[in-house]
Amino acid sequence: MIIYPAIDIKGGRCVRLAQGDFSKETVFSQDPVEVAQKWENLGASWIHIVDLDGAKLGSPQNFELIKQIREKTKVDIQVGGGIRDLDTAKRYFDSGIDRLILGSAVIESPAMVKEAIIDFGPEKIAVGVDVNNNFVALRGWTSTSTVTLEQALEKLCELNIRRIIYTDISRDGMMSGPDMKGLEKILHFKHFSVIASGGISSMDDIKRLSFYEMQGLEGVIIGKALYSGNLHLDELIKRFSASA
Repeated sequence: MIIYPAIDIKGGRCVRLAQGDFSKETVFSQDPVEVAQKWENLGASWIHIVDLDGAKLGSPQNFELIKQIREKTKVDIQVGGGIRDLDTAKRYFDSGIDRLILGSAVIESPAMVKEAIIDFGPEKIAVGVDVNNNFVALRGWTSTSTVTLEQALEKLCELNIRRIIYTDISRDGMMSGPDMKGLEKILHFKHFSVIASGGISSMDDIKRLSFYEMQGLEGVIIGKALYSGNLHLDELIKRFSASA
């Protein structure tokens, strides 16, 4: 199982939000590049980066900073937040980013997502399925669609999506444990590789998730629990991680 340490960038700083609320921000570092280097030194094979400003505004707002992270680390990097057209996707790939995460575009511009998969390949694209009370959230979680999780999964099957990052917004940043029921819904489709995100706070949470590896759970994204010291990346990698 791949352990993805998270770096959420807002205003050029490394932050964590509670339940995706932009008014509930905790700043953990003024230097996201330094944080990425720390995760690399502790053994990370992948880093998960979200441009929170980009997710909210619809276009990259921290591109140059993310590019610096790419230039100053050797880990694989996946990036999400504000990627809603092919030109933006190409710009990221040209900068050396390994995988992009599409979110709102899947609901609002499915044709663009389909074209991205054709142009860049299915292994280069992941879809962030961010859910609030079983409905898919959009635009940096600032609005909620009328599309249910089940409807979204059917659409993703049609688009030939291979990898999903699943987040229950109510748990994100709350360290209340992952949403096992929602995760099981996705794994039941047996169509996707799945990365779990949101609420992971303890070794027991990761143990529970590890039982789903054979069903398609590829990895877990961990944010606040690492920054608060509840979990330690080097210990997690030693115990659970596999290379992609």
